[in-house]
Amino acid sequence: MYFRGRINGIAKIDAMRTDFFEIQAYHDKFREQVISVWEQSVLATHDFLAPHDFEKIKTIVKGIDFTEFSVFCLVNQEKVTGFVGVAGKKVEMLFLEPGYFGKGLGKKLMEYAVRELKADEVDVNEQNKSAVAFYTRLGFETYDRMEKDSLGKNYPILKMKLRNSR
Repeated sequence: MYFRGRINGIAKIDAMRTDFFEIQAYHDKFREQVISVWEQSVLATHDFLAPHDFEKIKTIVKGIDFTEFSVFCLVNQEKVTGFVGVAGKKVEMLFLEPGYFGKGLGKKLMEYAVRELKADEVDVNEQNKSAVAFYTRLGFETYDRMEKDSLGKNYPILKMKLRNSR
Protein backbone atom coordinates (compact mmCIF):
# COMPACT_ATOMS: atom_id res chain seq x y z
CA MET A 1 0.00 0.00 0.00
CA TYR A 2 1.10 3.52 -0.69
CA PHE A 3 0.36 6.21 1.88
CA ARG A 4 -0.60 9.46 0.23
CA GLY A 5 -1.19 11.98 2.98
CA ARG A 6 -3.59 12.45 5.84
CA ILE A 7 -7.27 13.28 5.98
CA ASN A 8 -8.54 14.32 9.41
CA GLY A 9 -5.44 12.79 10.97
CA ILE A 10 -5.98 9.44 9.21
CA ALA A 11 -3.55 8.17 6.60
CA LYS A 12 -5.20 7.98 3.18
CA ILE A 13 -4.22 4.87 1.22
CA ASP A 14 -3.93 5.03 -2.55
CA ALA A 15 -4.13 1.36 -3.58
CA MET A 16 -4.13 2.18 -7.28
CA ARG A 17 -0.67 3.67 -7.54
CA THR A 18 0.67 2.09 -10.72
CA ASP A 19 4.41 2.58 -10.29
CA PHE A 20 4.59 -0.39 -7.88
CA PHE A 21 3.85 -2.83 -10.67
CA GLU A 22 6.66 -4.80 -12.29
CA ILE A 23 6.65 -6.67 -15.56
CA GLN A 24 8.10 -10.13 -14.96
CA ALA A 25 8.58 -13.11 -17.25
CA TYR A 26 5.93 -15.76 -16.79
CA HIS A 27 6.77 -18.50 -14.31
CA ASP A 28 4.65 -21.58 -13.57
CA LYS A 29 4.06 -20.22 -10.05
CA PHE A 30 1.85 -17.58 -11.77
CA ARG A 31 -0.26 -20.11 -13.72
CA GLU A 32 -3.42 -20.13 -11.58
CA GLN A 33 -3.35 -16.34 -11.24
CA VAL A 34 -2.93 -15.89 -15.02
CA ILE A 35 -5.92 -18.15 -15.70
CA SER A 36 -7.95 -16.26 -13.08
CA VAL A 37 -7.03 -12.89 -14.62
CA TRP A 38 -8.01 -14.23 -18.06
CA GLU A 39 -11.39 -15.41 -16.77
CA GLN A 40 -12.20 -12.18 -14.89
CA SER A 41 -11.17 -10.04 -17.85
CA VAL A 42 -13.13 -12.05 -20.42
CA LEU A 43 -16.26 -12.07 -18.25
CA ALA A 44 -15.99 -8.27 -17.95
CA THR A 45 -15.31 -7.53 -21.63
CA HIS A 46 -16.72 -10.34 -23.77
CA ASP A 47 -20.43 -10.12 -23.00
CA PHE A 48 -21.10 -11.16 -26.61
CA LEU A 49 -19.81 -14.70 -25.98
CA ALA A 50 -22.42 -17.42 -25.55
CA PRO A 51 -21.91 -19.18 -22.19
CA HIS A 52 -21.08 -22.53 -23.84
CA ASP A 53 -18.49 -20.82 -26.06
CA PHE A 54 -16.93 -19.17 -23.00
CA GLU A 55 -16.66 -22.56 -21.28
CA LYS A 56 -15.08 -24.13 -24.38
CA ILE A 57 -12.50 -21.33 -24.62
CA LYS A 58 -11.82 -21.56 -20.87
CA THR A 59 -10.99 -25.26 -21.29
CA ILE A 60 -8.56 -24.36 -24.09
CA VAL A 61 -6.92 -21.62 -21.98
CA LYS A 62 -6.47 -24.02 -19.07
CA GLY A 63 -4.53 -26.30 -21.42
CA ILE A 64 -2.12 -23.63 -22.68
CA ASP A 65 1.55 -24.07 -21.93
CA PHE A 66 2.43 -20.45 -21.23
CA THR A 67 6.13 -21.26 -21.47
CA GLU A 68 5.84 -22.00 -25.22
CA PHE A 69 5.80 -18.31 -26.15
CA SER A 70 6.74 -14.97 -24.61
CA VAL A 71 4.40 -14.25 -21.71
CA PHE A 72 5.03 -11.41 -19.28
CA CYS A 73 3.02 -10.69 -16.16
CA LEU A 74 2.21 -7.44 -14.44
CA VAL A 75 2.99 -8.15 -10.80
CA ASN A 76 2.54 -6.26 -7.56
CA GLN A 77 3.91 -8.06 -4.49
CA GLU A 78 3.64 -11.51 -6.16
CA LYS A 79 0.04 -10.81 -7.26
CA VAL A 80 -0.54 -11.02 -11.02
CA THR A 81 -2.94 -8.31 -12.15
CA GLY A 82 -2.43 -8.65 -15.90
CA PHE A 83 -0.37 -10.32 -18.58
CA VAL A 84 0.61 -10.12 -22.23
CA GLY A 85 1.59 -13.00 -24.50
CA VAL A 86 3.46 -12.63 -27.79
CA ALA A 87 4.25 -15.23 -30.47
CA GLY A 88 6.45 -14.02 -33.29
CA LYS A 89 5.49 -10.39 -33.69
CA LYS A 90 1.84 -10.87 -32.73
CA VAL A 91 0.18 -10.13 -29.40
CA GLU A 92 -1.82 -13.30 -28.79
CA MET A 93 -3.25 -12.24 -25.44
CA LEU A 94 -3.53 -9.18 -23.25
CA PHE A 95 -5.68 -9.35 -20.14
CA LEU A 96 -6.07 -7.34 -16.93
CA GLU A 97 -8.11 -7.76 -13.80
CA PRO A 98 -11.19 -5.56 -14.36
CA GLY A 99 -10.39 -3.42 -11.29
CA TYR A 100 -7.28 -2.20 -13.10
CA PHE A 101 -8.96 -1.18 -16.37
CA GLY A 102 -8.36 2.45 -17.29
CA LYS A 103 -5.27 2.87 -15.07
CA GLY A 104 -2.66 2.78 -17.86
CA LEU A 105 -1.53 -0.76 -17.06
CA GLY A 106 -2.74 -2.32 -20.32
CA LYS A 107 -0.86 0.42 -22.13
CA LYS A 108 2.22 -0.34 -20.03
CA LEU A 109 2.04 -4.02 -21.05
CA MET A 110 1.50 -3.18 -24.73
CA GLU A 111 4.37 -0.69 -24.77
CA TYR A 112 6.57 -3.43 -23.30
CA ALA A 113 5.38 -5.91 -25.95
CA VAL A 114 6.09 -3.44 -28.77
CA ARG A 115 9.41 -2.15 -27.43
CA GLU A 116 10.96 -5.31 -25.96
CA LEU A 117 9.27 -8.12 -27.90
CA LYS A 118 8.94 -6.24 -31.22
CA ALA A 119 5.20 -7.01 -31.42
CA ASP A 120 3.36 -5.08 -34.11
CA GLU A 121 0.19 -7.11 -34.72
CA VAL A 122 -2.90 -8.11 -32.77
CA ASP A 123 -6.21 -9.81 -33.50
CA VAL A 124 -9.22 -8.51 -31.60
CA ASN A 125 -12.87 -9.48 -31.42
CA GLU A 126 -14.82 -6.88 -33.38
CA GLN A 127 -17.60 -6.93 -30.76
CA ASN A 128 -15.13 -5.95 -28.04
CA LYS A 129 -15.46 -2.24 -28.81
CA SER A 130 -13.34 -1.08 -25.86
CA ALA A 131 -10.43 -3.31 -26.97
CA VAL A 132 -10.69 -2.07 -30.56
CA ALA A 133 -10.63 1.53 -29.28
CA PHE A 134 -7.68 0.72 -26.97
CA TYR A 135 -5.53 -0.70 -29.75
CA THR A 136 -6.52 2.13 -32.09
CA ARG A 137 -5.37 4.70 -29.49
CA LEU A 138 -2.03 2.87 -29.33
CA GLY A 139 -1.54 3.27 -33.09
CA PHE A 140 -2.91 -0.01 -34.42
CA GLU A 141 -5.15 0.00 -37.47
CA THR A 142 -7.32 -2.67 -39.01
CA TYR A 143 -5.94 -4.24 -42.18
CA ASP A 144 -8.24 -7.27 -42.48
CA ARG A 145 -11.44 -8.74 -41.05
CA MET A 146 -12.32 -12.40 -40.57
CA GLU A 147 -16.01 -13.35 -40.34
CA LYS A 148 -15.31 -16.11 -37.82
CA ASP A 149 -12.86 -16.62 -34.98
CA SER A 150 -10.19 -19.34 -34.88
CA LEU A 151 -12.78 -21.85 -33.60
CA GLY A 152 -15.08 -21.15 -36.55
CA LYS A 153 -17.58 -19.29 -34.38
CA ASN A 154 -19.48 -16.19 -35.49
CA TYR A 155 -17.29 -13.76 -33.57
CA PRO A 156 -15.65 -11.57 -36.24
CA ILE A 157 -11.96 -10.85 -35.78
CA LEU A 158 -10.21 -7.63 -36.74
CA LYS A 159 -6.58 -8.09 -37.72
CA MET A 160 -4.67 -4.98 -36.65
CA LYS A 161 -1.13 -3.82 -37.29
CA LEU A 162 0.90 -1.05 -35.72
CA ARG A 163 0.74 1.95 -38.05
CA ASN A 164 4.51 2.60 -38.10
CA SER A 165 5.45 -1.00 -38.92
CA ARG A 166 3.82 -1.37 -42.34
